[in-house]
Amino acid sequence: MSGHSKWATIKRKKGAIDAKRGAIFTKIIKEITIAARDGEDISANPRLRTAVNKAKAANMPNDNIERAIKKGAGTLDGVTYEEVRYEGYGPGGVAIMVDCLTDNKNRTTPEIKIIFSKNGGNLGESGSVSYMFDRKGMIIVESGQTTEDDLMEKLLDFDIEDIKTENESIVITTSPEGFNDVSDFMATTKLSLLMNQITLVSKNTISLDEKKATQCLKIIEMLEEHDDTQEVYSNGDISDEIMAKLNEE
Repeated sequence: MSGHSKWATIKRKKGAIDAKRGAIFTKIIKEITIAARDGEDISANPRLRTAVNKAKAANMPNDNIERAIKKGAGTLDGVTYEEVRYEGYGPGGVAIMVDCLTDNKNRTTPEIKIIFSKNGGNLGESGSVSYMFDRKGMIIVESGQTTEDDLMEKLLDFDIEDIKTENESIVITTSPEGFNDVSDFMATTKLSLLMNQITLVSKNTISLDEKKATQCLKIIEMLEEHDDTQEVYSNGDISDEIMAKLNEE
């Protein structure tokens, strides 16, 4: 798990600095629209609830959120999005999965394939790497706000699988079923979170040397920047020493 959560922390920190608000809003609106197909009631639709929480964390206006929900539920006309998952391998044999929401799969598929092929990767068949990941709830608490022991005590009655400190941040892992209860509780603490969602966690990780780490970070960054990408998952593990060196460059 360490490789994935470290990677997620890096990604979230980088995203908070680099990403444009408009691009973030577009991705979240797509997610809300898809989630709302299963119903407009947030309390009865965990996926919609998670998407709306993500929108609020990004300071998205309520009007945008409500409009996206209505479009997804069919009470407003809008673009129809399709969920597509791409699976493949990056440099060093690292497994990579990309979840996209697209209104034109015939456009998105070749674009994702080009990103893989031009950056030392190969796009594989459906199921080629998904078996390497488990679905988990993951909450990452920004460093310096609380302690691992304090959180562990407060979360004793919840469905927690793991709490550990990584990169000075505290990573809380839950089952998918227990995620919403923990997420709701964390909202009452007012702690600043780097990540708060159900995600995919690699069962095993592949350690990367500096060259392969640089190549993998490049391909993942390009995939994340694609307009249709919602999430990118990888089982690559970059050591703290190599990451610190890359951050200095």
